[in-house]
Amino acid sequence: MFDLDTPCLVLDLDILEENLGKMQTSAKAAGKSLRPHAKSHKCSILAKKQLAAGAIGICAAKVSEAEVLINAGVDGVLVTGAVAVDHKVDRLVDLLRKSPSLTAVIDHPRNIELLERQLAKHDLTMDVLLDLDVGLQRTGVIPDRALELADLVLASDHIRLKGIQAYAGQVQHIHHYEERRNASIECLKPAAAVFQQLQVKDASCTIFSATGTGTYDIDLSVSELTELQVGSYVLMDAEYMAIESAEHTGLADYFRPALTLLTTVVSASHDTHVTVDAGLKSLYRDGALPIVATAEHAALRYDWFGDEYGRLSTKEKAVNLPQLGTVLELVVSHCDPTVNQFESYHIIRNGNVVDVWPIDLRGKSQ
Repeated sequence: MFDLDTPCLVLDLDILEENLGKMQTSAKAAGKSLRPHAKSHKCSILAKKQLAAGAIGICAAKVSEAEVLINAGVDGVLVTGAVAVDHKVDRLVDLLRKSPSLTAVIDHPRNIELLERQLAKHDLTMDVLLDLDVGLQRTGVIPDRALELADLVLASDHIRLKGIQAYAGQVQHIHHYEERRNASIECLKPAAAVFQQLQVKDASCTIFSATGTGTYDIDLSVSELTELQVGSYVLMDAEYMAIESAEHTGLADYFRPALTLLTTVVSASHDTHVTVDAGLKSLYRDGALPIVATAEHAALRYDWFGDEYGRLSTKEKAVNLPQLGTVLELVVSHCDPTVNQFESYHIIRNGNVVDVWPIDLRGKSQ
């Protein structure tokens, strides 16, 4: 694999399948379902592998992501971002014809009005979840107003209320496990209370969809929770590798990084550092620094060095710097936006390239 043109993304199939199996086993043992998020890997082939491993469906952040998934034959898609304009609703309706299992979310009366009007035109019915704001303050209705919104859905003729969505993104990367555990449980308490009230109102409210990679094992203890929206676990990145697990080791001791980026030393003119060909255009600058995964150079530190380049250096004088032309593996800083910068994964098994998977959801931000 080290003769690939760099920078490029490499996906280890053995580690990928291990991560898939571990998350599926954890969810099943707790009596929960898995609806993993495609916004992390942006690949319909990988989404199908998640379904084959036992997932009940796939989450998509945007309508355009859902379009690619459904056109590729993926069912059980949940679009986790509410739509706010007519032309997006039109696209949802078109997708609903292809995949009746499509589910949307709402967090405002306007969402309901738009959906109801367009669905009525075509005599179609769509399942929706109430998106609850449990502290992130990004999207969602606050729990105190959720029942009022639910009543509007229940009074609609073409929208079926199936439950709630509640994502506490603000707690996913809290470093210490106990602090993260306490924060996540407190965030989901009001959502659980809303879910219980909705179940009394209407028996069709059977879905409580929530959680992320950082709190998956914590949120399994929430009895009301029915399904997990985890995303990054399948690939992993430096940001998630930095947080504590329940055993107070790194989360990477359980979910190993299946995704790495290959980069080449393109300048070795200094005694203090070398320059590699992976910069801001290849590695998204968010979260933790990328980690050198190549064992013989693990003491090196990656730093940003411009749009096209990165710098590898060390404070240890005894450490030899890699030579010009050396190819190294990096664990990426934040997998989601890094993946979005590439057209494909090079799939490896036992160090050999065995396939290439298109990142066919790349750039689907609409």
